[in-house]
Amino acid sequence: MRKILITPRSLTKSGHPELDKLVRAGYELVFSSPGGMPDEDELINLIDDCSGYLAGIEKITRKVIESAKKLKVISRNGVGIDNIDVGAAEDHGVKVCVAKGANARGVAELTMGLLLSLVRSIPFHNFALKEERWERKKGIEIKNKTLGVIGCGKIGREVSIMALNLGMNVLAYDIYINKNFKPDKNFKYKSFEEVIRGSDILTFHLPGSKDGRPIITDKEIKGMKRGVFIINTARANLIDMSAIIKGLEEKIISGYATDVYLNEPPSGVELELLKRKDVIATPHIGGYTEESIDRATREAVENLLKYLS
Repeated sequence: MRKILITPRSLTKSGHPELDKLVRAGYELVFSSPGGMPDEDELINLIDDCSGYLAGIEKITRKVIESAKKLKVISRNGVGIDNIDVGAAEDHGVKVCVAKGANARGVAELTMGLLLSLVRSIPFHNFALKEERWERKKGIEIKNKTLGVIGCGKIGREVSIMALNLGMNVLAYDIYINKNFKPDKNFKYKSFEEVIRGSDILTFHLPGSKDGRPIITDKEIKGMKRGVFIINTARANLIDMSAIIKGLEEKIISGYATDVYLNEPPSGVELELLKRKDVIATPHIGGYTEESIDRATREAVENLLKYLS
C-alpha cells in the first residue's frame, strides 16, 4: 500500500477528518511522534517508503529527501518553506506545495492581540493581580498611532485592515507592491527605511531570510522612534535577538512580542529575552486555531491528492 508521512504537531496529536480523504484514496498514513517535532533521524526512519509527505515546520534536509526513494510530493500545511531544502527537492524531482493563506486570519488576529497586550501591558497587570499586587502601568491608545507593516502579503494585508478599522495609520513595506490593495486613505506603501523610522509600532510578516541574516539589527533599531513597540509573528531569524535586548535596555524599544523562535522550545539568548517583563511571548500559536488548521489541512490534503494522482 502507498504511504504518506504526516508530521504537523496539530495532526499527529489530534488527527483531523480531512486525513480520511487520504485513507479513502488508498493511502496508509504514517505518523511521527504525537505532538512532537521530528528530528532528522526520525524522519529518515519514517519516510523511506512514503510517496507523499504532509509536512509541518520541522527541518527537511537534503539527507532526509535523499533517503526518500519513493517521495513525489512534500505538501506543507502552511505557507513557509524555509524549513525545506527546496534545492534538494528539485534535484530529486519532488514537488513542494504550500497551503496559501490558510493561516492568515489566525496569525493576523494573534498579531493584533499581541499589539493590544503590549501597549496596555495586559500580561503584566494580570500577573500582578494574581500575585496580590495592585500595580498599574500607564498605557497608550492606538487610535491615530502609526503601524508599520513589514511584509504586506496576505497576513500583512489582514493586519493592515484590522489596524485601519481601529483608527490607526498604516505604513507598509513589501518588495512586491500590490497596486490593487488600497483599503483606506490612511494606508501608504513606503520604503523599508521610511516604515522603520516612521512607525510607533512595527509588525513583521515576511518569510525568513534565505541567508539567515536578520533585517533588524542595532543599526535599524537606532533609527526607530524612541518608545517603539515591535511584534514578530513571522520568522525568528528576521530579527537579531541581542539587538532587541539592547534596544529594550536603552529604552528605544518599549516592548517586544514574539510568537516565533530559532529553536522550539527556545534556548540561549532567546530564553534570556523571554524572561524580561517588557517581552510577551507565545509558543508559535499564530496558525494554531481550529479554523486555520481546517483550512491548512484541507489544502495540504488536496495538494497531495492532486500531485500523487
